[in-house]
Formats: sequence, structure tokens, C-alpha cells
Amino acid sequence: MKAPAGCLLDFDGELAGHLLATGRAAVEPAWPCFHTRLLRWKADGAEYGVIGGTVGAPFAVLVAEELFALGCQAMVSISSAGLIAPGLSPPFFLLIEKALRDEGTSYHYLPAERFSVASPSLMAAVSRRMVKTGIPVQRGASWTTDAPFRETETLIAARRKEGVVSVEMEAAALLALGAAIGKSVVCLAHVTNAMATRGEDFEKGGDAGLEESLAVCALALEAATEHAAEKKEP
Repeated sequence: MKAPAGCLLDFDGELAGHLLATGRAAVEPAWPCFHTRLLRWKADGAEYGVIGGTVGAPFAVLVAEELFALGCQAMVSISSAGLIAPGLSPPFFLLIEKALRDEGTSYHYLPAERFSVASPSLMAAVSRRMVKTGIPVQRGASWTTDAPFRETETLIAARRKEGVVSVEMEAAALLALGAAIGKSVVCLAHVTNAMATRGEDFEKGGDAGLEESLAVCALALEAATEHAAEKKEP
């Protein structure tokens, strides 16, 4: 089989489930990667791949590598994330410009540096598209860790001083993979909680929140696939 040119990794799997429930996506029976289903989703005249439940850096890059091997050219990921920065209130979307590498997976793709950094031209292209949604999308840094119990008060305070906005589990590895193999990769965080310190933490807004997420992801996929096509032009 050939994967769509643009694919979405859906950390929670809620977007994939919502697309199936509303009849906007179909399962690809030939998808070979174990423990996952590839959905084909048509949005605004384009077809995208969607895979849900890609939790954690090692599993996310496993699925991503399979997709790239089967023809995917651009990838968007969206994960639920916790708020680190002061002065912001969830829920909101974060376009991750760089991710602190507090996991092991990214180091298999790139030499040791503190951050995995997204393509500046791709970030600019995605940001321009986001204006169309009318949905607030922040840009900034995230902290990728593969063990939530490492998120101690001391480390949270230190990350806050570094200007980190959110904490999640995949972005550093996915950005490193994209940089290593020359693919267009966009990482979004849906910042839905303040580290379980509020009564309404983890609330995404029901179906309306899922539709917002899909609108943001569709525009990111559109920008990323165009960016990938431009890179291939002589």
C-alpha cells in the first residue's frame, strides 16, 4: 500500500474515533503496522492518513517511520499536554517550535543538543494557515519527557524559567526524526490541563473541541504537505 502524502498522529485517539463515528474516515485494511489502524480522511479535497493512540516517543517514531517508508512526505502530530508557562489558561493549541529532549529516543536520530528544533520555514507556513481558523494558536517551546512522574515541582519551576510552555511525550523525538531524514514534521500540543491542579483539568470541550482540533490539524497538514512538495522541487 501507499500512505497518503500527509499523515496525522493522534496521541489520544479521540480524533480518529470521532472521524470514524461521523463517517468522515475509513480504515485502510492493508496497513501493516501492528497495534494501530490507519484511517483515510478526506478534508477540503485532500486525503490524509490518521493514526490514533501513538503515545510516547518510541511508539510515535515507530509508526512515523512506517508511514515515511510507505510514501508519507509530511507529518503532523497532536498530543494532549500540560501547562508549564505562567499567565496562560487551558485549553489552547501550541505550535511547538522546539522541544527539550528529556527522553532517549531523539538521541538515536541527532547528536546530543538540548532541543530538537522545528523547521523555521515550516513553522512560518503553518502559522500563516492558522490565521484562517480564528482559533488561538500559540508558538513556543515544549518539554518532552517519557515518564510523567519526572515532572516534579523542582523541574517544572526550572522549565518555567527556560520559557517552556508545555510538557508532552513525543515532540522531541518526532522533530529529530524529521530533521534526520529530511521530512516535514509539525508537532502540535493541545494544552488541556494545568498539571491536574484545577477541577476542570483535561476538559477539551466535547465534540466542539474535537472539531476545533481537526480544523487546526487539517490546516497544519495542508501547510506541511505543501512545504514537503516545495522541498522536492528542483
